[in-house]
Amino acid sequence: MRTKFEKFGLIAIGAVLGLMLSLNYSALAEKATAPQLPLDDLRAFAEVFGKIKNDYVDSVEDKKLISEAINGMLTGLDPHSSYLDADAFKDLQAGTQGEFGGLGIEVGMEDGFVKVVSPIEDTPAHRAGIKSGDLIIKLDETQVKGMTLNDAVKRMRGKPDTPIVLTILRKGVAKPMEIKVVRAIIKTKSVKPKLVEPGYAFVRVTQFQEHTGEDLAKALKALSEENKAPLKGLVLDMRNNPGGLLNGAVGVSAAFLPKGDLVVYTEGRAEDAKMRLTANPDHYVRGGARADYLRDLPAEFKTVPMVVLVNGGSASASEIVAGALQDHKRAVVMGTQTFGKGSVQTILPMNNGTAIKLTTARYYTPEGRSIQAKGIEPDVVVEEAQINTANLGNGLREADLTRHLANPNGEEETPSRKPETNTDPAKVTPAPADGEVTPPAEFGSENDYQLKQALNLLKGLQILSKK
Repeated sequence: MRTKFEKFGLIAIGAVLGLMLSLNYSALAEKATAPQLPLDDLRAFAEVFGKIKNDYVDSVEDKKLISEAINGMLTGLDPHSSYLDADAFKDLQAGTQGEFGGLGIEVGMEDGFVKVVSPIEDTPAHRAGIKSGDLIIKLDETQVKGMTLNDAVKRMRGKPDTPIVLTILRKGVAKPMEIKVVRAIIKTKSVKPKLVEPGYAFVRVTQFQEHTGEDLAKALKALSEENKAPLKGLVLDMRNNPGGLLNGAVGVSAAFLPKGDLVVYTEGRAEDAKMRLTANPDHYVRGGARADYLRDLPAEFKTVPMVVLVNGGSASASEIVAGALQDHKRAVVMGTQTFGKGSVQTILPMNNGTAIKLTTARYYTPEGRSIQAKGIEPDVVVEEAQINTANLGNGLREADLTRHLANPNGEEETPSRKPETNTDPAKVTPAPADGEVTPPAEFGSENDYQLKQALNLLKGLQILSKK
């Protein structure tokens, strides 16, 4: 005779299977060609569910088991699909508005550890010296191995002004490093303009938020007024830009391209995953009531000579902009090869306040190049100056991530070596002393070697055009 506990477990399993079957039959009613659910596999799922409920060393709530099953189903697909509980979903929504709590790093999962894709500029993590490619192995005294990405992100978030110690592995450093980071309410300014010298403007875009396109338009107008004459050259800096909202990338591209030019297109299985986005207000202005913020942009920005700066921390939306301007021969792309995240993630809200982030398509540049696991190759390769080489991190690329999507054009980049932890001491840099960190890269400063090379190129183009 079964115990009440066993009966309860079987009822829960039956409810899960019943829900799955009802969803399947509902889908079949709408679309006769929908695939049947694999009943044998569902029986195996139910059997495992029952074994855990009856035999696991501790009692586990049904809600937790089902949540972990959903999360495993998504994270097993690729590095960018995931399950967002109610709190994570709210945090994601807040992040696109440009204000959220935490450390300020774009992260992914690799071999059970958290890997830094890019630190967000002017955030606690950036100021503390966290670098692209760092492998986080401990959060305070807790090992990351075995955590889900959502669990790790939750631990890194917290009340402002509270500290957390990140233990990281960094290529070229002999032993793990401990870096203390103090949490803060992060208000990121995504567009940073300045006139570096008469006639030459510098605009840094740190990430793509809801108002990035509008902020760029305001910045460009202000630069044009400040210069009091037509600009001779413009540097668009997207180094260490981890991406963000797609419409922001289209808006930034549209600021420099003729109206109607193709910016990016996507290919996926579902019809709504197949898009062709152009330099058209319908594709970059969110909300029907808002005006076209590029309407009054000075005409000079459609023709001013441009250099786009990128590096290995430039991912996703920043790669879309670089690829579009490169394909249309609108700008010279300079720097180092980009990250190679050429996939589209769609946020699909669930009825219970949670959501799933699901990879639904791949990005393609106007000329049909897939960004996925390949990235954008610069027209002019310029490495960081020797003084800043430490800021390049481990050279992490999309191609290095476990279960990354393949490049459909067969142009995938060869994965780089994994960070070495047991190496010849003669070939590695000694670990920094306690509390000592490498200062973050100061993009746009007087010591910015890549910016200097971009300005030299623009001045050379000016001389050639006069001749």
